[in-house]
Amino acid sequence: MSVQDVLKKSFVSSYTGEDIWQIILALAISILMGLAIYMIYRQFYTGVVFSRSFAITLVGMTILTCMVTLAISSNIVISLGMVGALSIVRYRTAIKDPMDLLYIFWAITTGITVGANMYLLAILAALVMTGLFAAFYYYQQAGKVYITVIHYRDQASEEAILQSFGKMKYFVKSKTSRKGQTEISVEVFCKDENLGFTDKIQALEGVDDVTLIQYNGEYHG
Repeated sequence: MSVQDVLKKSFVSSYTGEDIWQIILALAISILMGLAIYMIYRQFYTGVVFSRSFAITLVGMTILTCMVTLAISSNIVISLGMVGALSIVRYRTAIKDPMDLLYIFWAITTGITVGANMYLLAILAALVMTGLFAAFYYYQQAGKVYITVIHYRDQASEEAILQSFGKMKYFVKSKTSRKGQTEISVEVFCKDENLGFTDKIQALEGVDDVTLIQYNGEYHG
């Protein structure tokens, strides 16, 4: 085969009948990998409200990326046209959670590797990502962080409040003094669901009220 034949095949060739099974295999694996990403996202989701539409988007993104990779790998003309078409597209959907961005990038890279017939790489990457998500998820479940907001009336009450936390890890985040009352916000790390320290604080003389808020260290607007 001459150089001219190779260039001609690269520019105008398309999939033939003998390649149909390879296409079907790649799309089938992309569907399975997309479903796997969907299940992992649902299992290890730690946000407030689970978005089922976003999870389904991850499956579709994996399949479509695989389809695009299959298309541009067969024809240089199509690949150049695809690059030009995608370069004018602007996506303005705000990603509020950085973890969602990680899942999106995972779905895209999985579709690319599957479309390039690198099935083993896609599977190994999925296993590594699943292990990382599981490790960090169960590490977070080992304890929870709470913000305790306390209103009290005198300095003696503040010392008793801090002593009530005992051996728990805590940090004073803010303190606001008003006439006749002081508000203090304390970040407390609890290894279990035993929140009895709030009752001890509430029973202290000079304490007006205690508010406990679970806090994961992230703000979502």
